[in-house]
Amino acid sequence: MFGYGGKILYINLKTGKTNTESLREEFCEKYIGGVGFATRLLYDNNKPMINPYSPDNTLIFANGPFNGTMVPCGTKCSVVSKSPLTGFIGDAVTTSYWPRELKYAGYDALVIRGRADKPTYLFIDDAKVQLKDAKDCWGKTPIETENLIREELGDNFIKVAAIGLAGEKLVRFAGICSDSERHHAGRTGLGAVMGSKNLKAVAIRGSKSVLVADLDQLKQICYDLYEKSQGPATEKYRTLGTPQNVLVLNRLGCLPTRNWQQATFEGAEKVSGESMLENFVTDVPGCAGCPIACEHFCTVKDGPYAGTQSGSIDYETLYALGPNCGVDYFPAIIKAATLCDHYGMDTMSTGVAISWAMECYERGLLTKVDTGGLELKFGNYEAYIQLIDRIASREGFGDLLSNGIKRASEQFGKGSEGFAIHIKGLELPGYDIRSLKTAALGWAVAARGGCHNRSGAYDFDISGAVDRLKAEKSRGNLAMESEDYAAIFDSLVLCKFIRRVFKDFYAEASRLYALVTGFKMNSKELRKAGERIINLKKAFNIREGWTRKDDHLPPRVMRDPVPAGVGKGSLVTSAELNLMLDGYYEARGWTNDGLLSKQKLHELGLDDISEEMGV
Repeated sequence: MFGYGGKILYINLKTGKTNTESLREEFCEKYIGGVGFATRLLYDNNKPMINPYSPDNTLIFANGPFNGTMVPCGTKCSVVSKSPLTGFIGDAVTTSYWPRELKYAGYDALVIRGRADKPTYLFIDDAKVQLKDAKDCWGKTPIETENLIREELGDNFIKVAAIGLAGEKLVRFAGICSDSERHHAGRTGLGAVMGSKNLKAVAIRGSKSVLVADLDQLKQICYDLYEKSQGPATEKYRTLGTPQNVLVLNRLGCLPTRNWQQATFEGAEKVSGESMLENFVTDVPGCAGCPIACEHFCTVKDGPYAGTQSGSIDYETLYALGPNCGVDYFPAIIKAATLCDHYGMDTMSTGVAISWAMECYERGLLTKVDTGGLELKFGNYEAYIQLIDRIASREGFGDLLSNGIKRASEQFGKGSEGFAIHIKGLELPGYDIRSLKTAALGWAVAARGGCHNRSGAYDFDISGAVDRLKAEKSRGNLAMESEDYAAIFDSLVLCKFIRRVFKDFYAEASRLYALVTGFKMNSKELRKAGERIINLKKAFNIREGWTRKDDHLPPRVMRDPVPAGVGKGSLVTSAELNLMLDGYYEARGWTNDGLLSKQKLHELGLDDISEEMGV
């Protein structure tokens, strides 16, 4: 096949048996790749309502058709399973050399089932697949694991994706790290799924080529894309990176601060992208096949954390470990982010969980006795660095937080559920949605939980395309549009930082798809594939018990107005949320309860789903 490797690899960790399945053209055209492939494979291979830590919960890695080709920003893959954090579909995207090596080994998807009897790592050497003893790697960081595996196999070019201590300890927001801890499938706890399977790492060595259908025309188009990727459309990412958002969102009054109690941070200048670039950035590399180079590696030069070297520091890490915890000391943020990388732990969920604990402490709901001696006041970075260690090891009070703030607040009680900042159990990114009402809707309905990457609805608010302080039924169409758009990016799989390089994304992407794969697809058909993938995600969630009440917002967003700044007085009322939800379900062609309709499933070619769900 052109573009695709042409094979799906199935592995049972319990029995050690493997088999491959040939990729079908119809499957490619319906689900494209990446998250589309993985969602369909998860739906078909998982039984309903299983425990995410069950051996029967399938873990899937899936490439897109552009990986391994010259298409810029396409060396990514999606990772999908039932999330131990949310209980719904969990998906994350990782990037660069490990996903590309999976394609070079000849595989479009890797489907992992069962649980190994002992710590194990998987070694894929083209068609040769082995389960190997990982006892020497257990307890090690992802980068230590990578080095041990390369030494054992005698090849420093083998690519490794591994979990850290947090994954081994089943921390519900553990991630999967690759490329020497540079890249992460960070959200929804997929590292904990690996840990539950006794799977420490997946190592790959591939030697195959990726062929394309029309190399000459593809060269011309890609040359133009590479040139545009060095222009104004990506300047933000090439200079300050996403940390540029700190001062922008602070000015707009939607920078979540001290567990979303405020929407502006007095120390924003100290933790801004501008300050980071001037004082801490030591390298700005790019991913494989990337002309943008957005990663900003940082080094602490002096003070108590001197010598600490981090991977890329992005805005979400800065928000969660900085303003949201009341911390304006940049070296401490770098130290905390580096610890999260070593433990293999999502920085967003970590920071939001700690900020919830800090508010509990400041309200007098927690004492030093409860926290094991830690004074969890906002701004106390020394305490939160110690707490990160305890979360990863599930030690003392850290054990409560390791389950995520939905479970932590429900278990702890004392009214703390009212300021637990999550949607569907997923801790929220750094956009205060009380004054971004299109974003509020997009996050409420997102299948994996509140997310800026699966719904870019905030773009409409921040760009001024709509009145961001006003709720309207028509926002449903905008939320739907942004979800379908993101689903195609995550299925091709393309980095979203290249999105503004395209003048007409669907037309240009369908052209690229045809030149790479040889499958003719127009922009309307590509749009329809995005809609199909979103409906399939929703079908999985409904099967896992989703109801309309799960498309919620945190109580603070609906109860506590923004106290100061441009958005002062803003919140999202129940009436506003219900109005926008009605508009979204109507735009989707679903029922008033947000359930899938037989007509819509038939229109999308998902009649088998319709039969199974009895609609």
